[in-house]
Amino acid sequence: MALIVHKYGGTSMGSTERIRNVARRVAKWHKAGHQMVVVPSAMSGETNRLLALAKELQPAQLGKAYGRELDMLAATGEQASSALLAIALQAEGIDAVSYAGWQVAIKTNDAYTKARIESIDDARVRADLAAGKVVIVTGFQGVDPDGNITTLGRGGSDTSAVAVAAAMKAAECLIYTDVDGVYTTDPRVVPEAKRLERVSFEEMLEMASMGSKVLQIRSVEFAGKYKVPLRVLSSFTPWDIDLNEEASSGTLITFEEDEDMERAVVSGIAFNRDEAKVSVLGVPDKPGIAYQILGAVAAANVEVDVIIQNLSKDGKTDFSFTVHRNDFQKTLDLLKGQVLPALGAADVVGDNRICKVSIVGIGMRSHVGVASRMFKCLSDDGINIQMISTSEIKTSVVIDEKYMELAVRALHREFDLDQTADTISK
Repeated sequence: MALIVHKYGGTSMGSTERIRNVARRVAKWHKAGHQMVVVPSAMSGETNRLLALAKELQPAQLGKAYGRELDMLAATGEQASSALLAIALQAEGIDAVSYAGWQVAIKTNDAYTKARIESIDDARVRADLAAGKVVIVTGFQGVDPDGNITTLGRGGSDTSAVAVAAAMKAAECLIYTDVDGVYTTDPRVVPEAKRLERVSFEEMLEMASMGSKVLQIRSVEFAGKYKVPLRVLSSFTPWDIDLNEEASSGTLITFEEDEDMERAVVSGIAFNRDEAKVSVLGVPDKPGIAYQILGAVAAANVEVDVIIQNLSKDGKTDFSFTVHRNDFQKTLDLLKGQVLPALGAADVVGDNRICKVSIVGIGMRSHVGVASRMFKCLSDDGINIQMISTSEIKTSVVIDEKYMELAVRALHREFDLDQTADTISK
């Protein structure tokens, strides 16, 4: 049969009973003849607990050594859940073995807490699979060139699972979560949100980057780059559900070439509460200014999202961009301490009470006026747009955080996403 990768999130691994159910589900697939590699997250809340302990002891001067120890600490959560799952599988009569990322090895760079996978040596895993074992590999972690444990950042277990699936040319990677698929938007904000039976890699990538929490963005990048068939489904269905029914449930992340993928202009509404805006005011309008500002920010390992530069007036301009809210104060301090004096800018100001709302859909390529419909919809509800960013298949706006849920509900109605997939045609 096929080589299948399962990934289970922290909620799915949240107790010994849930781990037992995961083991029974994996055993069912194994007994059906599949070769199984399983990538579990840490038990729900465990990584937060560990990092909170570190914060209590946090040194005044934060250097690379602190990041190394954070990764040593955080990696233990996945190691514990992997060992527990192996024990649970053995209790089900299945020969199972667990490995930490460094034992495989999953090789990364040395960017502690935000490492990137560079290669995977799958020889050890393949040997165990050939011997009839279920192999469990810790998610979220790897090893740098000097042999230090690294972690991939929040949501990194998704990336680990897809990377393993890509390296081993798995038939499919199944991402088990506490939801039963990808929805048109968060059902907690819009109860009428509908589950999508399938969505393109491009759309899923945009939705992940715009704030959808179902999949980590790098996992979608891996899946698209290496053509890994990916499916999001629920781990809370009965473990003994019919295998064929389970294998076709949830949401399939597929390729745009599939027929009928352009039925909807907009497939989903994504949003992100974790945004903050930084503005450098009164910047001399001359070549190289954007690099001087953003180069320093990038060197501090801060990711920048939406960027806007105003029109020049009297040789001066304002330069604004968004960063993750966790990097807000760090970015302000950096710009005020280093960049502002060097540039001769007037001031650096910020706002950490903004959010980003996005419409996403490959149908936007072949339909005109989609962005204007979005802007009119927001205007009708009295929502002011502060920044705009676009690509071929998405339009994002930065707005005041207090209007986020109103904006998401209004846009969901505007693009008829509360209808069933078969009836969406606008």
